[in-house]
Amino acid sequence: MRPDVCSKNYVSDRRMYANYVARNIKKLCKEVGPRPSGSDKELEAQQWMARDLETSCDEVKTESFRLAPVAFMGWVQLAVFCGVASAALLFLTRWNFFEGQGMIFTAAAAALNIIAVIFVVLEFLFYKEALDVFLPKKESHNVIAVRKPSGEVKRRIIFSGHSDSAPEWRFTYMGGPKLLLFSIIMGLGGLVVVTAFSVFGLVKALGGAQLYGDKLMGIIGIIALCFVPFFLWCLFFYNPKRPVEGANDNLTGCLCSMAVPRYMADHDFRFENTEVMVILTGSEEAGLRGAKAFAKAHGAEIKADAEKGIETVFVGLDTVRDYEFMSVYNKDMTGTVKNNPEVSLLLKKGAELAGYDIPYATVFFGSSDAAAITQGGIKATCFAAMDPAPARYYHTRLDTADNMDLKTIEAGVGICLETAFLYDEKGLDL
Repeated sequence: MRPDVCSKNYVSDRRMYANYVARNIKKLCKEVGPRPSGSDKELEAQQWMARDLETSCDEVKTESFRLAPVAFMGWVQLAVFCGVASAALLFLTRWNFFEGQGMIFTAAAAALNIIAVIFVVLEFLFYKEALDVFLPKKESHNVIAVRKPSGEVKRRIIFSGHSDSAPEWRFTYMGGPKLLLFSIIMGLGGLVVVTAFSVFGLVKALGGAQLYGDKLMGIIGIIALCFVPFFLWCLFFYNPKRPVEGANDNLTGCLCSMAVPRYMADHDFRFENTEVMVILTGSEEAGLRGAKAFAKAHGAEIKADAEKGIETVFVGLDTVRDYEFMSVYNKDMTGTVKNNPEVSLLLKKGAELAGYDIPYATVFFGSSDAAAITQGGIKATCFAAMDPAPARYYHTRLDTADNMDLKTIEAGVGICLETAFLYDEKGLDL
């Protein structure tokens, strides 16, 4: 069954529900404002949206979880400290007044760099909770809403957006994607170079070479020292004291998800055997922590349902803003996680029914909640409409309610509705 069966004015309805999305985002930005991960404002926004969901869903509940909000981006400060310290140690190895200390200095430099690289890879590339144990904790929340079918539950579709907003990325605001890319390359590239230098020096020292007075080590030390300004520059990568409004990233994902049960409630319609859920995750910007918490809390339950024949699919929505970049993200977490191909195809087919031929794409820098859900053993994919460059509004003060695109929001609402109805009709047997 298609959604136009529910409504004789389906085409104009899609614009009406796009207006519902935009109108409520404007209210949230005005009444709540920026929503840092694990903050009272994040919870206030979730409670605001939960009240709306109570008018379209049968059950709405809020689940809490603990996290260290600063851990995910904490690798920046750690990498800067290790990079600067190791560059200084390498510079000191060749001078005669440190005779006999080459082994100690290069070993310390190598250890610092390896520690930095490990935490960069674990936190930034794989979104592991590696630094959390060392840092103070806060409470964040997930809102879970359910619209039940009229009969027995035989399948379930989840639409989801994250309700927190990011701290401002200074370089993106100051210079757009070019300055951002330059800073990342010089910062992370410098860390890799200094790490290689320190390992090289340690190998030489272990081989019995005297590093003090060594011309090659002198050159290496000077080159390493040249990266120090770039390391220090990276300390200004983001501003934790200036969270952004996050109208597009990601209130659009939240409200487009909420538009599905809202449409069904307004037209007094329920699927016969398909349960529709909306999840508003917390603390996505702190390393997908809300999605991880949901998968941990409900993964076993969803797996048990699957064994009973109740299939569950997850469609994450993240930044519904840039029409020409609408995509199904079947590869996630900097391309290291493959989202479910069947759910990705379902979303692509749903988009086609809505009138949009959107491509598959890869989240090549960063990640979405869908990756954490996939890693949790739940079939998931992601829909986003965002310039991957990224656009200058991304994670900056420009991501305001005045900077939304109604055409893209309308497409997002239509794609969600068509995907839900297609899934109810055919499941994943496409």
